[in-house]
Amino acid sequence: MSQTILVVDDSPTVVKFVSFSLKNRGFNVLTACDGMDAIEKMSNTEDDIDLVITDLNMPNLDGYGLIETIRQNEKYSSMPIIILSSEQAEEDREKGKKAGATSYLIKPFKSDKLLSEVKKFL
Repeated sequence: MSQTILVVDDSPTVVKFVSFSLKNRGFNVLTACDGMDAIEKMSNTEDDIDLVITDLNMPNLDGYGLIETIRQNEKYSSMPIIILSSEQAEEDREKGKKAGATSYLIKPFKSDKLLSEVKKFL
């Protein structure tokens, strides 16, 4: 059975690119357009989610809030979470780590770098 990754980003282009890259490597991919959508998908899916890739700047619930919410759920408290953001400041990285992110990648990115990061945690 393949591992399931939830991709959360309000940019359809990013979601499409990341999903395509992951599906080509045999991963099952779920997508969400913001943090609230992601929490709903995580609550309603029958699949165990093995990893989350999330943007930071999104409507309704941003990436920081999403990460904090995920970390409060015992089932997902130690699941790897990769931030994929255009925010490059060190303070954003620190805030992401403090919220509970496992890794931080900066957009734009190459799919090889993303896949290498995913494989590091799965």
